[in-house]
Amino acid sequence: MKHGELSYRMPTSQAHQQTRILVQAAAAACEDKKGEDTRILELDPIDAGLSDFFLVTSATNDRQVIAIADEIEYRLKKEFGTYPNSVEGRREGTWILLDYVDFVVHVFLAERRAFYDIERLRKSARPLTPAEFDAELKAALAEKTLAARSKAAAKLASKAAKAKPAAAKTKPAAKPKKAAKKAAAKAPARKTPVKAAAKKTAAKKASPSKKKSTSKR
Repeated sequence: MKHGELSYRMPTSQAHQQTRILVQAAAAACEDKKGEDTRILELDPIDAGLSDFFLVTSATNDRQVIAIADEIEYRLKKEFGTYPNSVEGRREGTWILLDYVDFVVHVFLAERRAFYDIERLRKSARPLTPAEFDAELKAALAEKTLAARSKAAAKLASKAAKAKPAAAKTKPAAKPKKAAKKAAAKAPARKTPVKAAAKKTAAKKASPSKKKSTSKR
């Protein structure tokens, strides 16, 4: 089975993936209770109105049939809060059907399974082992995670690209030293107090000499 076929045939909607997770948990319960020849049938889209998946497993005696069905029901209720829409055949213990609407579990006594041959009746369905089904589910979840990360990275890149032009339009503030030099150059020159005092002293010394020259005349 190729991953190209997987991406074509398997819908990636969240509801469908949740159904696959439930089917996977039910298949694991079958394996834990020693169910034999467990198969998952992915039904053709034509049968989508009936259900998405059939989970089929076999037991060697009626007690094991009931034990497998009970384990599936208990595990899905405990781990996911999911209950079957209906349960049929529990009293006889030769073929128990658990209807979860989006998927249906068939727990057969081995002889009954061979007699009804449900896999042959659903020739258009795609049969999968639990291991194959688990590998497909992991691949789909990994693809979904990768797509979500790529989308988040694209959003961040778009925001960064929009922020760059705005930053380029704003002029940087002038440096304090350069601004101070410009202000000093524009301001008019002022005399320092030392220079002003020297001029006054020189003026006082010059005034008596002028008076003496006048009196001699």
